Amino acid sequence: MPKDWTGELVGLMHCHRITGLQLAEKLGVTNRYVSMILNGHRDPPGAETRFREAVAEIIRERKDAM
Repeated sequence: MPKDWTGELVGLMHCHRITGLQLAEKLGVTNRYVSMILNGHRDPPGAETRFREAVAEIIRERKDAM
């Protein structure tokens, strides 16, 4: 079962139009791996922090580009 943080993160990604592929590229992993974590099939240590920081960085980069 997915953790609560994954639902929050998916919602944030949706609001900022960030795809799983974009997140995967930022993290340096595959889209499939991102999907496994967000769907609760994997729970590696530190994933929440890494994923939240990557999404925040994508959002910052987009704001800076404006």
